[in-house]
Amino acid sequence: MNEQPEQSSQLRDDARQIWQAAVAAADSRSAVSHHPRIDSHSLQIAGQTLPLAGIDRVIVVGAGKAGAGMAAGLEDALRDSPLFEKLSGWVNVPDNCLRPLQKIHLHGGRPAGVNEPTEQVLDGTDRILQLVSSCTPRDLCVMLLSGGGSALLCRPVPGISLADKLTVTRLLSRSGAPIHELNLVRTQLSLVKGGRLAAACRAQLLATLAISDVIGDPPQVIGSGPTVPMESRPAEALAILRRRGLYEHLPPQVMKFLSEAVDRPPESVCVPLAWQAVASNAVSLRAAAACAERLGYDIVDIHSDLQGAAAEAGAAFYQQLQLRQQQDAGRRICLLAGGETTVNVATAGTEPGLGGRNQEFVLAAAEAAELAHRTQTGPAHNWALLSGGTDGEDGPTDAAGGILDDAVLARIQKAGLDIPAYLRRHDSWTLLQAVGGLLRTGATHTNVMDIAVALAVPTKRHHP
Repeated sequence: MNEQPEQSSQLRDDARQIWQAAVAAADSRSAVSHHPRIDSHSLQIAGQTLPLAGIDRVIVVGAGKAGAGMAAGLEDALRDSPLFEKLSGWVNVPDNCLRPLQKIHLHGGRPAGVNEPTEQVLDGTDRILQLVSSCTPRDLCVMLLSGGGSALLCRPVPGISLADKLTVTRLLSRSGAPIHELNLVRTQLSLVKGGRLAAACRAQLLATLAISDVIGDPPQVIGSGPTVPMESRPAEALAILRRRGLYEHLPPQVMKFLSEAVDRPPESVCVPLAWQAVASNAVSLRAAAACAERLGYDIVDIHSDLQGAAAEAGAAFYQQLQLRQQQDAGRRICLLAGGETTVNVATAGTEPGLGGRNQEFVLAAAEAAELAHRTQTGPAHNWALLSGGTDGEDGPTDAAGGILDDAVLARIQKAGLDIPAYLRRHDSWTLLQAVGGLLRTGATHTNVMDIAVALAVPTKRHHP
C-alpha cells in the first residue's frame, strides 16, 4: 500500500471538510430565512405575491428532518414584519431536533435513527390536519417539507392501522424498492400524502417550501407530496406489490382496501398551490466542488444521479477513482457524487446485520480497493473516500456514513476481517466501527440525500 500517514490524515480531513461544505449549503434555517421577500405592502413566497393587508393569519405546518431549522428560518424571515404577530404553526420533527421557538410549535415524532412513524407522529399529524382545515380564504398556509417527511406526516386511511402501514413500508424497504415506489404505495394508504393534505385546506394560498431529498426535486415525491395532487391510483400500488412478490404478504386489511379502491379517483384540491425547493442535492454538490477547489483539488467528475444498489455504487465509485488516478497522474483530484442508493436487506437471510446505505457503499468500496491493491500498477497515490447522509443519519445506526483510506483498509486486513461476508449480511456498521471507519456527525437539521467524496494525490517521495 502507498499510505503516507500525514498525507492520509490530511486527505481524511479534507474529505470531511468538503462533505461538511455540502451540508452547510443545505442549512435549513438559512435556506428558508432567505426565501420569503417582504416589503411594506406585500409578501413574495414560492413565486407568488400577496398583499400584507389581505392576510389575517399565517398558519405553518410541516414535517421532516429539517423541520426545526426551516421553522426557525421562517420566523427569522417574518420577525420584523407585521406578519410575525399573525404567525403560528405546528411542525413534526425527530425527537433530537426539538428546540424552543417563539411562534411555531415543534412536535417530537420519533427517536433519532428510527425513520418510521409512531403514535406520536399520528397525534402530530392530526393536529396538522386540524390547523390546515381551519384555514379561511384570508389565511396563508405554509408547508415546510423535507426528507423524512413521509415518516413524520402519517395518518392511515380508516380501517388501516399504523402496524399495517409499517408492515407494508418494511416489506417494500427490504425488497430494495426505490423511493418513488415506496411513496406511491404509501400514498394510497394515507389521508395526507399525495395531495390529500392540500384537499383539506381552504386558505388563499398553500405555499410549500421544500428541502429536496429526491433526485431531480420532483414535488410529488418529496415527503410523498402532501400538497401535490396525486396522479397515481391504487391499481399502480397493487402492480408494484405484485411485481416485487409482496402482495401475498400484505396484512389482510391492506389487501382488502387496495383491491376495493382499485379505481378510486384522486381527491379534488381547491386551494391555490405554490411550491419551491429552497435547497437540493445539486446545490450542495456545487458547494462541495467549490470547497474542494479551494483546497487545491481538480474536480474530475461530479454527478447527482447516484442510485441503485449501495454495494454496486460504492464499488463503481472506487473503480472510477482508480481510473482517474491513472489518467490524471500527478494531479490532486476530487470526485463527487450525490443521490441515494438502496440496500435490499432481504438478501441477508434471517439475521441481517447493522448498517446503512452509506456504510455499505463505503464497505463495498473497501472490497474494490482491496482487490485493486493486490495488483496495483501505475503511479502511486494516497486516497480517501467518504459517503454520508446529509441528515447525519444512515440506517438504524449512530453514524452518518463511512470513511475509507489506506489506513482503514490496512486495519481491516490486519484484523483478518472478511469484507464479502459482512456485505452479504449487510453488517457494514460492525466492521467499520471495529476499524475506525464510521462518519459520525449527529443531526444536521437538513436532508438533501447523500454526498460521496473521493480524493487522490500523488504519493510524496522521501529521498535520503
